[in-house]
Amino acid sequence: MSDSHSSIKEWPEQMRPREKLLQYGAQSLSDSELLAIFLRTGVKGCSAVELANRLLVSFGGLNELLGANQQQFCEHLGLGPAKYAQLNAVLEMSKRFYRHQLESKVSMTSSNAVAQYLSHLMRELQYECFYVLYLDNQNQLISCDEVFRGTINAASVYPREIVREVIKYNAASVILSHNHPSGIATPSEADRRITQRIVDALALIDVTVLDHFIIGRDDPYSFADHGLL
Repeated sequence: MSDSHSSIKEWPEQMRPREKLLQYGAQSLSDSELLAIFLRTGVKGCSAVELANRLLVSFGGLNELLGANQQQFCEHLGLGPAKYAQLNAVLEMSKRFYRHQLESKVSMTSSNAVAQYLSHLMRELQYECFYVLYLDNQNQLISCDEVFRGTINAASVYPREIVREVIKYNAASVILSHNHPSGIATPSEADRRITQRIVDALALIDVTVLDHFIIGRDDPYSFADHGLL
């Protein structure tokens, strides 16, 4: 095995991140290998993969790196404003791609597609926010809006405002989603209470809550899949 401080060009071809991605697919790469491809080069005495490993340890993980603000990002060795701009352009393209995929689907009945889109939209956010996806009677997406920001509890999420937006869009059903920046995608008692309040409020106007996703570090949590709706 090659010395970790040697140039990646000196590594066996099957170990180089770019060649590995092209041969086996991006899903076969570790977080540090994916980040190394983004970085392209290391620093003196440190390969791109070695630098990627150091950055992931320093930030605490890939999600924390992706969610860092410009000041936090640029104070690390090997990073700067150009890399920050490049990274945020990639993230925004990813969000737009998944939104287009979602909007172009015949219906929103695929929970995997919805969860994937919401993960790309919310996973790297460092603050807690609440989104509502408004659907028509064919389960097609009308709009996806951030309706609240801050700690999600009964005092900060107002079902009447969601009802008002549902009426404005003439939506037939909705999907709720909020994120847990802590990374643990399990519902709190407050999450359960506010979900039930929204379900009850929308039932009065014959609008169904199809699901409520919680976005964390790992796979999204689906209220519907866990029998909570």
